[in-house]
Amino acid sequence: MPVPGRSRLNRRQFLQRTALLAAGAPALAVLLDACSENEQPDWPPNLRIATPDSPVTWDITADNMPIPDGLGPEKDAALTLYSYAGYISPEAVESFQDRYGARVEVSTFNNTDDALANIRDGLVDVDIYTPSYDQIGRMATGHLLRPINHSYLPNLKNLWPVFTNPWYDRESRYSVPYSVYTTGIAWRADQVRADLGALRNPYDSLWDPAYKNQTAVLDDWHTVMAMVLLKLGITDVNTSSAEDLNRVGEALAQMKANTAPAVTVTMFSDLPAGLFSLSQMWSGDIINAKNYLPEGVSPDILRYWFPADGKGLVENDLMVMPRGGRNPVLAHLFINHMLDPEVAKSNFEATGFQPPQVSIDPDVLVASGFIPNTLRSAIVQPEFFDVGYRILELDPANDAAWHRVWTTFKLGRP
Repeated sequence: MPVPGRSRLNRRQFLQRTALLAAGAPALAVLLDACSENEQPDWPPNLRIATPDSPVTWDITADNMPIPDGLGPEKDAALTLYSYAGYISPEAVESFQDRYGARVEVSTFNNTDDALANIRDGLVDVDIYTPSYDQIGRMATGHLLRPINHSYLPNLKNLWPVFTNPWYDRESRYSVPYSVYTTGIAWRADQVRADLGALRNPYDSLWDPAYKNQTAVLDDWHTVMAMVLLKLGITDVNTSSAEDLNRVGEALAQMKANTAPAVTVTMFSDLPAGLFSLSQMWSGDIINAKNYLPEGVSPDILRYWFPADGKGLVENDLMVMPRGGRNPVLAHLFINHMLDPEVAKSNFEATGFQPPQVSIDPDVLVASGFIPNTLRSAIVQPEFFDVGYRILELDPANDAAWHRVWTTFKLGRP
């Protein structure tokens, strides 16, 4: 659902337009990249970082209490969602509008660091935001969120049990899970003859000179560097070890020399179009990639590897309510709407990103043809969140060290 007065862009069109703009103005693209990579997020002075070993129950203060029970939705209101373009299906928005008679507007961002800065600085006025779980520390300790009144969310019962009391937000005081996804290796089997998933270390494929100029990695510093750590056999994907980060930098330099990967976020369309043969990829994007194959090309050519034992990168995004939102009752009702099994399933079909719903059966997804059998490994299992590796928020000094390595790789300078 576009913001009134703006052209209707889904997430894919939005990202593709951004890529075309960069291609048409390379000097501007380099300048923007340089600014983006050098900017460091602002941390609250009392920042707490949640980890699986040190879960956090965020404070609820007297001046920021949950809304009372039993309130009716705001009248003549426009509920504003803040998300990636195309990350919430138009059908989900329309069915909510029909049910509650409210207008829903969608404002989009390109990355969550920029989005968080906009919320913190008061540059946007939104009711619901969809961050990753690793932003919850900055948002909660920065007093940027409205606490949730669970009486408005009976559909919380539909979530996987692993998310009933998550370590990053005990008691789900400020957040509700929206989507789950893994990070793995995707390829076109008609262009890559080897079964990459059968390699001793499938991550090695992104370093294989046989695929020079045919590969891509995500334009996401932590996700790429965490993958490099796993390739090197280092399972602390949030390491503060200078030696580990030096090894990551060396491995990234070797990858650039061997395969010259594109650094992008458009592999969901570029891979099926044949612009790349293989790519680092999020599971939601490879599921959606089947919609971008040329006419007559079977989705069976798409492949995705993620460790069968779940010991890879697993992540989830959230729905939260920024404190300044003007429609807190409608915001609660919309979150509950997205937790409805039928709405969640429809949203999955539209976006490719899986909701953590108990009603979703992997065998049914494959049997129905929604997910090709060749992409069964892109289906996220609840147990992955018990054994998989989780990207965490980093403290300021460690964050700066990671960014120095990434900037050297991406822009060729520290």
